[in-house]
Amino acid sequence: MARLRKFVCYRHLERPNTRKSKYRNKSFVRGAPVCRIVKFNIGNLSDDFPYRLDLAATQDMQVRDNSIESARLTTTRTLEKALGKKGFRIQVRTYPHHILREHALASGAGADRFSSGMAHSFGKPVGNAVQLKNGQKLMSVYVPESGITLAREALNKANCKLPAKFSISVEKL
Repeated sequence: MARLRKFVCYRHLERPNTRKSKYRNKSFVRGAPVCRIVKFNIGNLSDDFPYRLDLAATQDMQVRDNSIESARLTTTRTLEKALGKKGFRIQVRTYPHHILREHALASGAGADRFSSGMAHSFGKPVGNAVQLKNGQKLMSVYVPESGITLAREALNKANCKLPAKFSISVEKL
């Protein structure tokens, strides 16, 4: 399997000309990769918690779905150890609609016979990403009053898994 490129290749927002459609002639991208985010709502979904902590973007950027899944797992593990499975709720608030494409150039001996260079450089789909604007919320954690400091710590750990810095805000519901 091919290695993932560094995030610097995909960090900046680009025009999302990656239309998916059930009608073949209206679809720009043939076949989109599977979203790697396993669950968007985790924890106790039935209770109403009094506090919500949000992880919000501080600049416009793209975030790959595998880094969102990594941040979600880190947050879930941290909160489950202290609060148990029913002591919190996590909600991933965005869906990775944007399809990342990569134009793989042929290399090696004899590559000039079938290589077209950058003449037809639309690229093959390699992954999904979320396009975030400044201030947009990526993830929310709902906790009781006793779990605010722990939830802030869990979101700080999740922030390390994400490509840019995010801000954490606390709101009483």
